[in-house]
Amino acid sequence: MSTPLAPALTTLWRPTGPAELALVEASGWTAWPPRLPEQPIFYPVLNEEYAIRIARDWNVPHSGVGYVTRFQVESSFLERYPVQQAGGRTILELWVPAEDLPDLNAHIVGRIEVVHEFRPQDATA
Repeated sequence: MSTPLAPALTTLWRPTGPAELALVEASGWTAWPPRLPEQPIFYPVLNEEYAIRIARDWNVPHSGVGYVTRFQVESSFLERYPVQQAGGRTILELWVPAEDLPDLNAHIVGRIEVVHEFRPQDATA
């Protein structure tokens, strides 16, 4: 008898501020909160360096602290979202419509982890 294979996973990063992170924590570190009406798209990014740049250079000035989170999603689920190049060749994002976020959350494997934290003194680094 064979053991079923685990699904292939894709690692994604999400730069976030304290308000969104508090909602992720409230979920038990397993889900992203619903988007606000003015946020029609959820933007996870495909590389850590880009996430660091956003958290440090955008989240810190706007909310006083920036976090980089890491999470894994079943690769087969993500195939429906083409990779978007939002600038240079390493500025890669997935554009997940807000209405698809509950489905994306259902395909997260494991927990959402905070891997970096930036404060104002780090913003010039």
